[in-house]
Amino acid sequence: MEGYFGIILRCVSVYLFMLIALRIFGKKELSQLNTADVILILLISNAVQNAMVGPNVSLEGGLLAAFILFVLNFGMKKLMYKNKSFRKLIEQDPEILIHKGKANFEKLGILGISSDELFEAMREHGVEHIKDVKLAMLEIDGNISIISGDDNLKQTHYKRKHNHKNLEGAN
Repeated sequence: MEGYFGIILRCVSVYLFMLIALRIFGKKELSQLNTADVILILLISNAVQNAMVGPNVSLEGGLLAAFILFVLNFGMKKLMYKNKSFRKLIEQDPEILIHKGKANFEKLGILGISSDELFEAMREHGVEHIKDVKLAMLEIDGNISIISGDDNLKQTHYKRKHNHKNLEGAN
């Protein structure tokens, strides 16, 4: 399995492994990165790099591996766009977290979303109480969307990423 054909086979194998691993470990992992997640990504990328290019550490081997990954990703997106069954297999469904002012704490626990994180998302949307939320969803991209019952509140999209805003500047 030496040469460029070997690189192609190894890239496809690693890509499929990563796709399955992300599907198993869930969409929450896609949008919220903490220190441990960043370290994991760095270590995984280092671990699979050798698995993809093998003994070929040439510029051509690295470029071929990158090209194959781009082609695989492009192909997967096209296939997911055209084939609903395949898209359902790859992507997880959105999950209802709050419906008509009632939080689904069992679902929150299963998804690994703390009540603190849910309240943070609500505050980001300008909603103070759970009873004021018409619908809160964990979207397929791992973000939380909230629709309030107040027509005067601006509807926003909560990005589940830790950003370090200067709170003094927000006042």
